[in-house]
Amino acid sequence: MRRRRPGYLAGDGGQPVCAILAIHLDIDPAVVAELLREQARHRPKAPDNLVAAKYRLDRELFDPLIRLLSLLDRPRDIEVMAPLIRREIVWRLLHTEHGPLLSQLAFANGHAARIGRTTAWIRENYAAPLSIPDLAAQANMSVPSFHRHFKAVTSMSPVQFQKRVRLQEARRGLSGASTISSVAYDVGYESLSQFNRDYRRLFNLTPSDDAAQLRATLRRELGHSRPSPPARMSQ
Repeated sequence: MRRRRPGYLAGDGGQPVCAILAIHLDIDPAVVAELLREQARHRPKAPDNLVAAKYRLDRELFDPLIRLLSLLDRPRDIEVMAPLIRREIVWRLLHTEHGPLLSQLAFANGHAARIGRTTAWIRENYAAPLSIPDLAAQANMSVPSFHRHFKAVTSMSPVQFQKRVRLQEARRGLSGASTISSVAYDVGYESLSQFNRDYRRLFNLTPSDDAAQLRATLRRELGHSRPSPPARMSQ
């Protein structure tokens, strides 16, 4: 577990209006499989139109998520408590509308698991050209079947997914000292104008405006984290 800088929601004028906190939680398929065995008689039935998408957070998940985040302030408890809380989160997720899709992670050759391996490849090789036939072969699916299952799991096409990963990596690069053109080419774009259009469409800001805001936010945070100089005693 590690603490990251918060993101910001931008208003119509491009100025940040409020801070947001995103949580990325890796789910161990072995834990899913173990919990499924324990609830074998109450396994959720998958609907026909199973699609991964954005859903409202179930209220029962608030408590374990807050407890998991609070461990950042108690590092000595992380090793023991974090696995237990993560297991509880998976258990609760299995009993929400996410359950049927999440349960597929327990099966190494299930559609979700095979698509998961291809999304991992895209994340690791986001700057490389995308070959749909090669990805379909990697998932042991036909191209039409691969497209269908990929969209069901990610709610995006493979090309859209790669573009999203590229832009997220680009935003991370812009928070440093890299130039916009070098960041665009580093993440796989061949056209700077196309990069600018895609970036603004996703983040509602131009790369230059977003980079300026990201760096200003980083400078403020670094300023707050520096200890104040000791006060001088007047004689």
